[in-house]
Amino acid sequence: MSAGGPHVAVVGAGVSGLAVAIMLRRRGVRCDIYERSGTLGAVGAGIQLSPNGARILHELGAEPAVRRSALTAGAIETRRWDDGRLLSRVVHGKSCEDRFRAPYYLVHRADLQSCLLDLLPPGRLHLDRAASGVVEHADRVELRFADGGSASADLVVGADGVHSALRRAVVDDEPVFAGYSVYRGLVPASAVPSFAEDPRVMFWFGPGRHLTYYPVSSGREVHFSAVCADPAGGAGPRSASVDVGEVPARFAGWHRDARRVLLGAESVTRWGLFDRDMSARLSTSRVALVGDAAHPMLPFLSQGASQALEDAVVLAGLLGALPDDVPGTLRRYEELRLPRTSAVHHRSRLRSGSFHLADGPEQAERDAGLAARQDLAHLDWLYGDAVSAARVPAAG
Repeated sequence: MSAGGPHVAVVGAGVSGLAVAIMLRRRGVRCDIYERSGTLGAVGAGIQLSPNGARILHELGAEPAVRRSALTAGAIETRRWDDGRLLSRVVHGKSCEDRFRAPYYLVHRADLQSCLLDLLPPGRLHLDRAASGVVEHADRVELRFADGGSASADLVVGADGVHSALRRAVVDDEPVFAGYSVYRGLVPASAVPSFAEDPRVMFWFGPGRHLTYYPVSSGREVHFSAVCADPAGGAGPRSASVDVGEVPARFAGWHRDARRVLLGAESVTRWGLFDRDMSARLSTSRVALVGDAAHPMLPFLSQGASQALEDAVVLAGLLGALPDDVPGTLRRYEELRLPRTSAVHHRSRLRSGSFHLADGPEQAERDAGLAARQDLAHLDWLYGDAVSAARVPAAG
């Protein structure tokens, strides 16, 4: 153990990496973050942050800043692709805050990142440091960088996403292409005037594709994600700018309201959708994975950010309580997080099929199921408190 207590190196300055670092610093654990990018950008644009993640942000002290830039979703609404028929409307708003002690936030990724950066002590973030791997020793771990440099720590936390360089130290696997690509973009708020009075998440389901959009940036913009079956989408670059006409062409014949959003974009980026098979491990003796590096999920449950925040609060809580036993702490972290993340991962994959059914009997059965679950009770398993076990870690 380093003199003066453990030293943690975090790889990646996304939601999970920043949250881990903030929580560790508040528990008196020394922590540095290493980010491969030279600047922190707004990749991905929009984030849906469900109450299980929002509660953790509030605990961090980020609530005032988040509420200034985010909107609270009044509902999650699902419509049919061609005629716009309402399939379900699950009211959130105040009911959600009353039931789960936190709202359902709609926020621009850059705004959320800024809120977290404001809580990070200065001098702890090191940009343009691309990690290439680790070398573990009995009492420490050496983090190696692509430029030939290195850093030593008692523990390394891999928070570097679905294409993680640190994951190889824990499990030897590869990302799995889901057979879909997602087109993401931002349009002016005027594309959906009703959001001014009724901010909400809009889903549109159709054969082989679906569309999601919601307001961000304090209501000034609307973020959309348009998912399409794309067998070749996993072979190209991870992301690429595309012609803005490509997206509405893929949604030809869809309802005018859905197409109005797609036609309003001035720039669009296409991403291949990848996850990984769940592993029985989230750590070694001195390397722990969090967020998409640990359990990359398809976005169909909108849980990426919230599960990353759950990982962060569990790992930081355990390390703060049992700082002298890093291997034992990481085993406990796995025990607490694997059942939860495996369940969310599994249900996210199931939605890959159910969201994109061709019109017919299965689609009609799905729509009937949506109509029957228009209350918040069916979301208790997802939005409820899944991190309380880490607040008083088990002895031993």
